[in-house]
Amino acid sequence: MKFTVNRFEFIKSLTDVQRAISTKTTIPILTGLKLKLEARGLTLTGSNADISIETFIPAEDDNFQLEVQEPGQIVLTARIFSEIIKKLPEDKLTLEVTNNYQTEITSGSASFNIKGLDAENYPHLPEITTSNTLDLESDILKQIISQTVIAVSTQESRPILTGVHLTIENGELVAVATDSHRLSKRKITMLDAADSSYDVIIPGKSLSELSKMINEDASKVKVRITENQVLFEFNNTTFYSRLLEGNYPDTDRLIPKDSATAIDFSADEFLSSIERASLLSHAGQNNVVKLELDTGKQEATIYSNSPEIGNVEEKLKFQKLIGENIEISFNPDYMKDALRSFGQSTITVSFNAPLRPFTLVPSEDQDHFIQLITPVRTY
Repeated sequence: MKFTVNRFEFIKSLTDVQRAISTKTTIPILTGLKLKLEARGLTLTGSNADISIETFIPAEDDNFQLEVQEPGQIVLTARIFSEIIKKLPEDKLTLEVTNNYQTEITSGSASFNIKGLDAENYPHLPEITTSNTLDLESDILKQIISQTVIAVSTQESRPILTGVHLTIENGELVAVATDSHRLSKRKITMLDAADSSYDVIIPGKSLSELSKMINEDASKVKVRITENQVLFEFNNTTFYSRLLEGNYPDTDRLIPKDSATAIDFSADEFLSSIERASLLSHAGQNNVVKLELDTGKQEATIYSNSPEIGNVEEKLKFQKLIGENIEISFNPDYMKDALRSFGQSTITVSFNAPLRPFTLVPSEDQDHFIQLITPVRTY
């Protein structure tokens, strides 16, 4: 096996595939990166228990300057191999596998010899047999992921909540995540999926890694779903993720249908105020801020008090305030995550009672995106 390739372009592909490679695995060969060289190009593969990533470098792609001299395959320890490639001195590198899987990597005056493993022992990637494909705009998919993964649970005690619940029915895609303290729900209309029906739970960690890999070059992402795997295809990359097993909780019943108090904020201005208030809440033992709404005086005030440090009080700017007076306390980190997901838009925050969950929605489009946060009891 022997090839020459542009080092900088190769590093980009290598970095993507490494997202699937873990140093903590019960299968030693999975700490390695599989390279398979054919006349048509080079395939890089990485895998762990949850995700597998395969990316293809075509021989005809001028950016990579790939020269295939002798086809073959090898598995190399990913961490060491990656560090070597990044430190090589020249723009191009040559990799050659000789007897007993000895692998020589050369670039300019530098030459490394490392031992590889037989690629025949590398586990096969999952086979996706379904031919049904969903097409998603890459920017929409990235947006759905960023707006929902913030609410997935990091606690393994309830594994089902570490995923995003994805359903497709009657031409509508709905993504929901909750960690039981907060919830995020996003809907989009998919006219080309009118005949499709899916109900799956994708690990939040898988979606986070996928989102980092989707760049401006990918206009569309093809999605294929089977019983226990989901496959995303874009550019020359294939991303596999296992699905979580079990029934996701019925989250619709958690979302209030009406409200007693509602206020409209600019999301980014409200975020700045929460960030200031959380400076003291983080310094203290109780990470809590309090929001007080007085509809009679038309005032909105945010407070944070840390007995060890001090306190902060700020009058908030808002567009509209209606309903009953209310005082409510919450975790500012949850609020900051929620507000960031709205970008520059104006949002409506709706409340029912001091200890009842409250919701945040875009003021202009209240049906397609909602964030819910559970208050904190302070007495």
